[in-house]
Amino acid sequence: MRHRPEWDDDRTRLDLNPADEPVVGEPVGQEASVQDEVVDPRMRRVRVVRTVCGIINLVCGVFAVVLAVHIVLVLAEANPRNGFASFVDSWSSAVSLGLRGLFTPASQKLQVLFNDGLAAIVWLLIAWALTYAIRQFALPGPGHPVRYRRHVVE
Repeated sequence: MRHRPEWDDDRTRLDLNPADEPVVGEPVGQEASVQDEVVDPRMRRVRVVRTVCGIINLVCGVFAVVLAVHIVLVLAEANPRNGFASFVDSWSSAVSLGLRGLFTPASQKLQVLFNDGLAAIVWLLIAWALTYAIRQFALPGPGHPVRYRRHVVE
């Protein structure tokens, strides 16, 4: 017969060969299961930070994709009077970060490629910098121990 202490100080140990015999103090007819759960108050903060960083990456990524689609449409000489092309053009001009007139080569295609391409890269850098800063300042460091809670479910 094995004796299970009420509070096990070594909570990191896993019993790889559990005994089939009943534990002292436990009724033979009823079986109780022991469940371990991680009790870490920082986990809510981690979930919130991951959600915020995911939203930032999604928004900045969508802006970069819109600019890339605009570059493709201009390079492929899409009809500017088409509804989709005009929608992408107006949206890309709104998210170009004021970089539309930065480079002025002679070719219209090169102008769109350089200006909107730079704006797309800047959006990706903005997403990286924001998520890096948020994770550095909002997430707990690596030196914090994780606590476990053990409870018996009958």
